[in-house]
Amino acid sequence: MTAPGRRTGPGKDSAAFDDDATLHAMGYPRKLTRRFQAFDNFAISFTIINIISGIFSSFGFGMNAGGPRILVFGWIGVSVMVLFIGAAMAEVASAYPTSGALYFSAGKLAKRHKGAWSWYTGWLNFVGQVGGTAATGYAAATFIQAFVALQWDSYRPTAEQTVLITALIIVLQGLANTYTVQLVAVLNRISVWWLLIGLVVIVSTLVVMPDDHQSASFVTHFANNTGFTNGIYGGMLGLLVTSWTFTGFDGSFHMSEETVRATVNAPKGITRSIGYSAITGLILMLALVYSIHDYDRVAGSSAPPVQILIDGLGMGMAKFILLIVIGSMLFCGLANLTSNTRQIFAFSRDGAMPGSRWWHSVSPRTRTPVKAVWLAVACSLALVLPGWWSHTAFTAIVSVNVVGLFLAYAVPVFLRLRLGDEFQPGPWNLGRWSKPVGWVAVAWILASSVLFMLPQVSPITGDNFNYASIALAVVLTVATVWWFATARRRFQGPVSYGRPDEVAAMDLV
Repeated sequence: MTAPGRRTGPGKDSAAFDDDATLHAMGYPRKLTRRFQAFDNFAISFTIINIISGIFSSFGFGMNAGGPRILVFGWIGVSVMVLFIGAAMAEVASAYPTSGALYFSAGKLAKRHKGAWSWYTGWLNFVGQVGGTAATGYAAATFIQAFVALQWDSYRPTAEQTVLITALIIVLQGLANTYTVQLVAVLNRISVWWLLIGLVVIVSTLVVMPDDHQSASFVTHFANNTGFTNGIYGGMLGLLVTSWTFTGFDGSFHMSEETVRATVNAPKGITRSIGYSAITGLILMLALVYSIHDYDRVAGSSAPPVQILIDGLGMGMAKFILLIVIGSMLFCGLANLTSNTRQIFAFSRDGAMPGSRWWHSVSPRTRTPVKAVWLAVACSLALVLPGWWSHTAFTAIVSVNVVGLFLAYAVPVFLRLRLGDEFQPGPWNLGRWSKPVGWVAVAWILASSVLFMLPQVSPITGDNFNYASIALAVVLTVATVWWFATARRRFQGPVSYGRPDEVAAMDLV
């Protein structure tokens, strides 16, 4: 899908792979260290997508909303749609390889109201990423307690314990992000191998150890335990399993300013992370589906994937696999926090956040935006805290994670399409496929966002109500009030610190 093309606004042909020249042409000095190679950039998005974490967290929902037919064929179909989104985003990333990523490119691609487009995109992206860090930490805490409960029968998980463990996880991830980009890059490399080796271990044990498996035709089995009588509606809800998993691949975009040959390596990181996750995720999904023994009993259990492991592998091996899953979730949260931090750094650099001068500063010792790291940690902890009193309240807050992220993904792609032939692509581009790929991406984002806000269980009660629409409305209302009250007078979109030669003189040595 890639094709060499004209260089975009940031530079010309000879400067296409000169990272500093590209950054200077966009009006920014270099403040972050470029230590991310192509594999490192791919690793951060692959780790955030994290097929082990995503599938194990949402598999139970899929068993009740469509069953194997939707889990497997829905995975294939939605993966293709997400690849369209990633390819469209990658083209934009090649043109504007900055930490600001989505909000920066939205501001540059808009014909009018650049500040407003950039503002809303940035805040949707920010809230979505903070929600992602909180949700991943919460999922890890839940699985940690499931492991402890298997190990010691007397242990009884509570909401308070889940919140405390989540807080500890996020703080430790903040500490890891405080020390050098090189450490984060090393951890992300390890995470890729952890995921791949873990996948091999999980799949091979599920293939070899159980006494029997479901027949080949079981993949067409359909189940609708959502409470809604319309099977089509129940099956459509099951598509969310894949959508939930495929979030965060904008991480490669956000790490552009720390990536070598970013105009090519960042878009490759986006598309490769989606492609490899689609293939490996399908393998894991099939292994779990065919290892189900008593469908109704597993679907009704508190943790269906864990029950599958216990039934097919025995308690000892199930505990070992759980450790792999927990490790995957911890790596996922670490990478998500890293991406969140770079978005805060860039958004503050353009003066779009309260206390911007603090959040875009870089530690001269570690060359990382340390203050932005701890703002991301604090915001994630604030989202986790309501889980102390109500799991429903926590779910309502973090449910905006996926909707916020995907809507933020749609904006620059839509603006690029509206710009038409005026858009100047980077060295990684889709050529004549750019427009059809972009329109498919935008259409799927809008459709899936509606799905995320529909009721997911019937009868609808206060405990199971889908608060995603309310959470999104609150975010947009706050952003709108803030915009018209003060922001529109001081924020005009991405700023330029001067001519290329002027900003080059501001580079940190």
